[in-house]
Amino acid sequence: MFQSNIFDAIVIGAGHAGVEASLSIARSGFRVLLLTMSTNSVSQMSCNPAIGGLAKGHMVREIDALGGEMALAIDQTAIQFRMLNRSKGPAVWAPRAQADKKAYQGYMKRIVESEPNILLVEDQAIKLITQNAKAAGVETKSGAVYHGQHVVITTGTFMKGLIHIGNVHFPGGRGGDPPSVGLSDSLKAFGIEVKRFKTGTPPRIRKSTINFEACEIQPGDSEPQPFSYRTRSLACEQLPCHLTYTNEKTHEIIRRNLHRSPLYAGVIQGIGPRYCPSIEDKVVKFKDKLRHQIYLEPEGRETDEYYINGISTSLPQDVQIELVRTIPGLEKAELMRFGYAIEYDCIPPTQLNHSLETKAVKNLFLAGQINCTSGYEEAAAQGLMAGLNVVRKLRGEEPFILSRSEAYIGVLIDDLVTRGTNEPYRMFTSRAEFRLLLRQDNADERLMTYGREFGLIDEKTFSERMKISQACKETIQKLRISRVGVITAEQWLKRPENNIKSLKLNELQEYIKLDEVSIRVENEVKYAGYIDRQLMDVEKFKKMERRKIPSGILYENVRGISREAKEKFERIKPESIGQASRIPGISPCDVTVLSVYVEKYAKV
Repeated sequence: MFQSNIFDAIVIGAGHAGVEASLSIARSGFRVLLLTMSTNSVSQMSCNPAIGGLAKGHMVREIDALGGEMALAIDQTAIQFRMLNRSKGPAVWAPRAQADKKAYQGYMKRIVESEPNILLVEDQAIKLITQNAKAAGVETKSGAVYHGQHVVITTGTFMKGLIHIGNVHFPGGRGGDPPSVGLSDSLKAFGIEVKRFKTGTPPRIRKSTINFEACEIQPGDSEPQPFSYRTRSLACEQLPCHLTYTNEKTHEIIRRNLHRSPLYAGVIQGIGPRYCPSIEDKVVKFKDKLRHQIYLEPEGRETDEYYINGISTSLPQDVQIELVRTIPGLEKAELMRFGYAIEYDCIPPTQLNHSLETKAVKNLFLAGQINCTSGYEEAAAQGLMAGLNVVRKLRGEEPFILSRSEAYIGVLIDDLVTRGTNEPYRMFTSRAEFRLLLRQDNADERLMTYGREFGLIDEKTFSERMKISQACKETIQKLRISRVGVITAEQWLKRPENNIKSLKLNELQEYIKLDEVSIRVENEVKYAGYIDRQLMDVEKFKKMERRKIPSGILYENVRGISREAKEKFERIKPESIGQASRIPGISPCDVTVLSVYVEKYAKV
């Protein structure tokens, strides 16, 4: 029972980042106030109706191994499961699931409401309260004042959100919701830099007006794999998606109406996502492309709305109707919601430590799209990490930092705080140097120890996962196969044409039933040489990371490094020589000089 307005942590925003942050703190035994502008919008999927995908699926499994909720939620509410990139190497296999958006949102709301240490309140935070240069609470639009030892801001696209549809512009945090006004100005008052970004969403159409026979069907996997290591079985009646394409007629309509696009008319000032461009951008920047893929994705089991993945747009409504009806299968489509672009305030993430705590204000953490990222998965990963670091601070412990060598989440956060970003950041497998080690199938082995240490993974789940994997490896190493000469099953599996399922050995059947375990072990056997080589690279990487830079160093006194390097080192304040080497624009010479200086500094 909550008896006062004093909390261990206050989380502003109940989207994907805010929910993971709140749950991790509350489940660790601390009192959390979760503020949201609408209690009916907890974990709302504002854009595409899916979880996972390339690199994103890796992060969802990492979130699960750390004790987060996203994987469990999608397993319970999905309408289709697919493992992407099966034809490529295992490092880039990626799970993806279509979600029932309302069911997903309802699941997360029930989870939040059932957590006794979370108080969910509908109100709008407009001002950050500090005490002794530390976050100490918030003031809301209704006039309430809440006090908390830590504040986590996860406002998504809501801070000063402005929606654009053609020449119509109106304030909004997303379609149908008002923006958050006041909070970004409050952050500026504490010396935190704010910039303007832009993103967008496509129209939604009515199912009964789609001619599916003119499209290519995209079914789910016949043997779907769950996202969560804690999901025992999947009972999912899968719904298909469909594939179609734009054509020259579509492109001509867009080119003819570019002057009516707020993006090309100069109305939108914010920087948009490079890797999820609007259909206007695709047509203008890829003139040689005769067509672009369009995926038709159901938004749920109990709705007729279909999401048109591939034509994010802010063109006027009449143009949207015209261009959609040029697409095969959509000639008679009725638009239920129109696409739009949205500009919003966000915070350049180089102003954060790796813990996601701001450098300017202690005990203030930022997570999600406010940190210049895009995507539900990137947001949830940051929210979980911010929450776990709040837990560490409340316990008087050191920050919880994941290395680039042990998780995609580590790559995400290191990229943000070290390199920053000039556009909405999206995770890709290519961003990870050690992706053969960071596969989606081994996230439990990499990270579940941490989840158990925080108390978010129970001992039984942890023990079962670790034991069964180890037992499978030992069995393969010991088993002998006589039909091809006396060799071990491990040696047999190293041959590229062989796979674990074709090993008709009774001792392996219980492991083969657990698809993700057998696939993981098979991958580790087949790629053992490459894995060993990458492990050597990790050791070199760790050596650079262990060379810490004293927090009190004055870069102005370091002779021999460039003026640009001094400015960047002073602004980002790298914690190690390894991090310093990853700052954009820093030369190897600057790193070498800094390394020598740090060694001398340490001896003084």
